[in-house]
Amino acid sequence: MNLSLGSSEYETFLRTFCKTLAVFKSLQMPNPAKILLQFHSWFFSKEIPNVLPAYETHAWILYFNILCEHVVHIMILSGLRCVSVCPPLGMESHRIENDQLLTSSVYQHRYGSHRARLNIQASGDEDDMNGGAWCANPEEKINWIELDARTLTEFTGVITQGRDDPIDDYVSSYYVAFSNDSREWTVLHDGYAEWLFFGNSDKNTPVLSQFMEPVVARYIRILPQTWNGTMCMRMEVLGCPVPDHLSQYQSQNEVMHRDDLDYTHHNYLDMEKLMKSISDECPNISRFYSLGKSFKGLEIYAMEISDNPGMHETGEPEFRYTAGYHGNEALGRELLLMLMQYLCKEYKDGNPRVRHLVDETRIHLVPSVNPDGHMKAFEKGSELGSWTLGHWTEDGHDIFQNFPDLNNILWDAEDKGMVPKLISNHHVPIPEGVLSSNGSVAVETLALMSWMESHPFVLGANLQGGERLVTYPFDMRRLTKESEELEKKLHSRGYGEGEPEEEIRMIEDQSLFRWLAISYASTHHTMTQTHQGGCHTDDPTGGMGIVNRAKWKPIPGSMNDFSYLHTNCFELSIFLGCDKFPHQSELIREWEHNREALLTFMAQVHRGIKGVVRDKEGNPISNATVSVEGINHDIRTGESGDYWRLLNPGEYRVTARAEGYSPFTRLCVVGFDPGATYCSFDLNKSNWDRIKQIMALHGNRPIRLLSSGNRGSGQRYTYSRNQIPNSKFSNQFPNSNGGDMSKARLRQLRIMRIRRLRQQRLLARNTTTPPPTTTTTITTTVPPTTESTTPWYGSWPLGEIFEENTTSPEETELTDSLDYNYNYTTDDY
Repeated sequence: MNLSLGSSEYETFLRTFCKTLAVFKSLQMPNPAKILLQFHSWFFSKEIPNVLPAYETHAWILYFNILCEHVVHIMILSGLRCVSVCPPLGMESHRIENDQLLTSSVYQHRYGSHRARLNIQASGDEDDMNGGAWCANPEEKINWIELDARTLTEFTGVITQGRDDPIDDYVSSYYVAFSNDSREWTVLHDGYAEWLFFGNSDKNTPVLSQFMEPVVARYIRILPQTWNGTMCMRMEVLGCPVPDHLSQYQSQNEVMHRDDLDYTHHNYLDMEKLMKSISDECPNISRFYSLGKSFKGLEIYAMEISDNPGMHETGEPEFRYTAGYHGNEALGRELLLMLMQYLCKEYKDGNPRVRHLVDETRIHLVPSVNPDGHMKAFEKGSELGSWTLGHWTEDGHDIFQNFPDLNNILWDAEDKGMVPKLISNHHVPIPEGVLSSNGSVAVETLALMSWMESHPFVLGANLQGGERLVTYPFDMRRLTKESEELEKKLHSRGYGEGEPEEEIRMIEDQSLFRWLAISYASTHHTMTQTHQGGCHTDDPTGGMGIVNRAKWKPIPGSMNDFSYLHTNCFELSIFLGCDKFPHQSELIREWEHNREALLTFMAQVHRGIKGVVRDKEGNPISNATVSVEGINHDIRTGESGDYWRLLNPGEYRVTARAEGYSPFTRLCVVGFDPGATYCSFDLNKSNWDRIKQIMALHGNRPIRLLSSGNRGSGQRYTYSRNQIPNSKFSNQFPNSNGGDMSKARLRQLRIMRIRRLRQQRLLARNTTTPPPTTTTTITTTVPPTTESTTPWYGSWPLGEIFEENTTSPEETELTDSLDYNYNYTTDDY
């Protein structure tokens, strides 16, 4: 056996010696080091005896299991002492369940053992049950918290943290004890004295205490000795489960990775190198590009995956995944890097599902929107970074909620009845001055906004961390107009908040957003398993794994709301897990949990209707509006006239409108089968351009146009001189005040109308047959004159009927002979 430095035998020896030695010591085997060296010799020489002593047979099986274990350890050999670092057992990620924790006492239920998880966050409400740490009863003299690993485990260290609270409560020193039966405990010592570990000096910074030698046991207990303020703490335990050759449970539940991917954390340079290698490996379906630069000048890299990278194909929707808005949320970053590798490899291998997805969709993946923040978190590591380290950009912005607030602009317009006639219900413009260089909008946000406007995205999701659920917009909370008025009345009467939660403003496409959220949550392996509650509070999703952000944790200026109100893209937030920065050994498990959900959600971009809006000559019409009856949110066509409208199955009346064209409505049916329904429009040109020219001649003032349906309505219409065509008297009507007739002329016309009515009444009376008499009278029947029901002037005030008549005979002739051609029609637009 060659144990020289650098040899493969030496590397294998380092990976197995320390762990196996600890197991042998726990089993009280004679001469454990000698047996271990003998096993190494047998293994490398491939000369294993056929018969071994009983205890050596058991030891050999343990050794072989450990040797074949695919767990990365960092080990330093120093004589017979080993310093090893195992991954977290899962306090923060909730792999450790609540019933595995036990404490000596509890100050209040909201500070129970279930609140002892690393980085758990308090709700801030003293009336609920969600405190910021485990806190012991102040009256108790001996305090401890115990964890049951449920199997023999090699414990290598403990991470402690103070209480999440405005008050500084933390444990400054503690002992650690171990047991195999939870009755007899052994405090960790060096043979001379018990080891006292130094804990925290503040409430937020995690502190790692590493054992000099791994300790194999089932139970571990933390015994605080000194503390600041109240005795409160949060913690994580590092350990590696010891393989049990007699147990089939562990092998059946072990995550076996099938995809040959890079399951490691990547810093900025490693990420750049990996993305370039993927682009080089699959040049026909990938494009490596940048959205812009961060505050510190780092590139915000993106990867496009499509059968024609760099080109938008008519009829092909565009999809996006983004991650890393908060630099310490590293899981989304690594999942997108793994997704790039997966799509590249599977496309080359001929996977039909991946090939169809790539050929029919233009996919964009942005793994790190905030590279500056990730650098800070990466330097601290996966367990030692605090909850907020690297969360913001270098200049202090939270990118996800740094977008312009368009919600209040739209809602104010809706309350005033201005939507959609005066203000559009979609593509709400950004207010002037919001994007000025005053530092209120981060450079990363500006890069994202420019990218969103330059691509016709249809569907997208941003990957975040710290929770395990999917949220859909609206993200901002505001009561409806009726609820706001009721709330004001309640406050004016001295009442408090009395408005029910259901009366907040909901998004128009709520049913569709719920389906999109469920499509991810239901295919994720653990997102709907909420029997243990949420990551920090009770489960807000009702067991479904989805929640409306405005009802859960409302925020203003979110990317989701901005995307819905300013572009065609429907965006959701996917919270991947309680641990923002999981240990590297957890990446395989997280990939298996999320892979199917990532692929399923991407396929939802082909849901609903799609098509092209053209004119009768077949030319595409860009910026045409496509509206769905019953949904007060429209979308626009792209430069090539194509559009995509995400819809749930059903029948919809869809209308396409464009400036200069008559609108067209058709019935579109969305089925349950995969794939969007093709629903295109061919629009006819209208005379709207001519109407605009006429309006321009009149100073762009509204012109009332009569149609046949308006006859007899009794409405008054004002006509100028130019509106009486083909009349020899048109020049005899002087204009005043923009084409209106003079008051004197109107007065004369009123009097003439009264005279005509009197004459008609007299003629009608003459046609009445008199009573029969003995005198024979010759009567002449005059045909009755029917009064026109469509006068171009309205009814007149009674006060002017008895005015003096100064009408000349010429004027009477003019009134009787003038033909007003007032029936104008125009096509809808």
